[in-house]
Amino acid sequence: MCRKKRQVLSMRKVREVLRLGLQCGLGQREIARSCGVSHVTVGKYLARAQEAKLNYDQIQKMDETQLYGLLRINVKQSTKGLRPQPEWNFIHQELKRPSVTLQLLWEEYKAMHPEGYQLSQFCYLYQCWRDHLKISMRQIHKAGEKMFVDYAGQKVPIRNRHTGEIKKAEIFVAVLGASNYTYAEAQWSQGLENWINGHVHAYEYFDGVPRITVIDNLRSGVSKACRYEPDINPSYHEMAVHYGTVIIPARVRKPQDKSKVEVGVQIVQRWILARLRNETFFSLDELNKAIRHLLAELNTRKFKKLEGSRQSQFEKIDHPALLNLPQSRHEFAQWKKATINIDYHVELFGHYYSVPYTLKNKTKVFIRYTNMVVEIFSNNTRVASHLRSDTKGRHSTIKEHMPKSHQKYLEWNPSRIIRWAQSIGEYTGKLVENILSSRPHPEQGYRACLGVLRLSKGYETQRVESACKRAYTIGAYSYKSVRSILEKNLDQQALPQPTQSPSINHQNIRGQHYFKSGEIYVKKSNQR
Repeated sequence: MCRKKRQVLSMRKVREVLRLGLQCGLGQREIARSCGVSHVTVGKYLARAQEAKLNYDQIQKMDETQLYGLLRINVKQSTKGLRPQPEWNFIHQELKRPSVTLQLLWEEYKAMHPEGYQLSQFCYLYQCWRDHLKISMRQIHKAGEKMFVDYAGQKVPIRNRHTGEIKKAEIFVAVLGASNYTYAEAQWSQGLENWINGHVHAYEYFDGVPRITVIDNLRSGVSKACRYEPDINPSYHEMAVHYGTVIIPARVRKPQDKSKVEVGVQIVQRWILARLRNETFFSLDELNKAIRHLLAELNTRKFKKLEGSRQSQFEKIDHPALLNLPQSRHEFAQWKKATINIDYHVELFGHYYSVPYTLKNKTKVFIRYTNMVVEIFSNNTRVASHLRSDTKGRHSTIKEHMPKSHQKYLEWNPSRIIRWAQSIGEYTGKLVENILSSRPHPEQGYRACLGVLRLSKGYETQRVESACKRAYTIGAYSYKSVRSILEKNLDQQALPQPTQSPSINHQNIRGQHYFKSGEIYVKKSNQR
């Protein structure tokens, strides 16, 4: 509403104020409500009438000049029609330019019209003019400052060409604040990757980046909604940092904070989606081509109340003030909190990636992953980087991440272990070969082999060889068996002799020739 400050009342209202106060005896606030004026103005006029000792009968006989003189009303303020009127539409558009203020525009107006309005009246009249515009147009948006984004409530069906199945596509909408220049595209969902890609495509369509991006409290953009300190999704924040823009979520249940995109969504639904309602689309690309064609028409349509179109205003106001696009396009990445396992690896989708073993006492780290790379961060510092692998159950390990003892373990190979075993004795070598060959992978037998070989540190080499010979003979191919033999001094006892089964002669005991097919056949024939 227009302010009533410094209001100059018409002669009819002045006489009505004086009548209600002097003749009817109403209070100042009752008179103000009745006449629709400020109670301060009412009190001022009644006080001046009482100073002049006027009653209502005397006032009725006075003409306009006499009454204004007695009440000390500046008649020049009521003759605004005689002064040159500013071009408010032009002033409204100029205020969108960077660093342009009403003070500057008034100075330019005053230079052209010295007899024009003073600054206070100039600002007051502009506010009155602006109050007649739509609510969404009252806000002053600086050039290149804000972009408003949201999803349309209306979805568009896309039919599968082969199965006939229908899937509905979401419509992403972005609107620049100063020029109302609009971008729209179809997406399969409102998921995080689609949400971020929509921003990237909008920046590229505008050929620049606004300083502020105003969003709704969508889950993809705001991980935790709050009136004062909303939490921005880390992947979304990373995109904003890459493009140099600032993310400002709208207040919860405050659509006026993003009124630009609210109107933009409505216009997209009416001027684009409504015109496509009778068309059938078989792919997302087909739908986006149709949207892009109608989008060009929408942006070139003439404004009804303002001069030009979205396209002309964008080229004149917004585009020159946008930030430059970065040299490379943003690569979508996601973040995940992970726990470091005791083996200094973290898990991502069933695959395990190493971190420096010194971090194993830090329980939590953050994983940043793209389609190609997996990065691990601790205290905002990258501590590891791996090529992404989708093989479940396997490990990606960097040698430098391992303790020194584990690194030396990696230097072992089957040939080296067998050579060491053979240096102790023949049967030690044979036992180690059997341990390695009995495992699906030789590496799985390394620990057992090294355990056997290190027994030579506590026992004489000859005893270890004897123990290995005994274990090899009885088929006990394990470290525990060799250790048990040494602990129980079984290596110093004679090896058990292989037993032979006794020869038994009986008519029911058949020899090997019995099972030849020919003899079996003959015997069966005789029985018949």
